[in-house]
Amino acid sequence: MNVAVERIPPCSGRAVELETGDELIVIDPMGQQVSDLTAFARDDTAEYLSSGRSIDYASKLWLSTGDVLYSNRSRPMFTIVEDTCGRHDFTLTPCSKRMFELIYGETEGRPGCEGNLASALAPYGIGTDRIPIAFNIFMNVAFDAITGAVAVLPPLSRAGDSIRLRAEMPMVVAMTACSAGQSNNFSYKPIDFGIRRARA
Repeated sequence: MNVAVERIPPCSGRAVELETGDELIVIDPMGQQVSDLTAFARDDTAEYLSSGRSIDYASKLWLSTGDVLYSNRSRPMFTIVEDTCGRHDFTLTPCSKRMFELIYGETEGRPGCEGNLASALAPYGIGTDRIPIAFNIFMNVAFDAITGAVAVLPPLSRAGDSIRLRAEMPMVVAMTACSAGQSNNFSYKPIDFGIRRARA
C-alpha cells in the first residue's frame, strides 16, 4: 500500500483531515469488523456525507467500486476506487448507548459508534446530534424484498479486506471500530487505515 497504517482500537473512533485527491484506505485486519465512517466538508461542516443522496443517485443500496458518495448538497465527497469486500451498509444509524439499551438490554453505558464519532469530531464543533447515518464499511445488512424486514448479518469481510476512497473535496472524516456485537458477529476487533496523500 506504501502508506503508513494506523490502528483504531476496538470500540473507539478517530478523526482525520483529507485534501482533495487524497485516498483513504480502510482495512479490516482480522475479518468481520465494521467501521462506521462519516465526513463533513472542511470549509462548512453543515455539508455532510449523505446516505439518501448517495443511494438515490446510485439507484442501489450496496455501493462499491466506481460508485460516488455524495453530500447533502449533492456534491461528490468520495469515489470508491477499490473494494475487495463489496458489501457495506449505508442505511442504518451508528450504534449508540440508547440503542444498546433498547436492543441488547445493556446498562453499562457504552458510547457506541455515535458517541465515539462525536468524541472524535468534538474539536471541529460537531456534536452527537449532528452525527448522520454513517457509511458502515464492511457491514452486512439484508432486506426482505416482500416484507421489508431488516437483518444484520455477520460481515463478509475477511482479514485484510479493504476499501479505498478518493476524497473529492477537503474534508474532516471520522471512523470507528464498531461497538455493536450484532454488526461484528459478537466479536470486537480493531480497524486499520492509511492515507495516500495526493501531494506527497
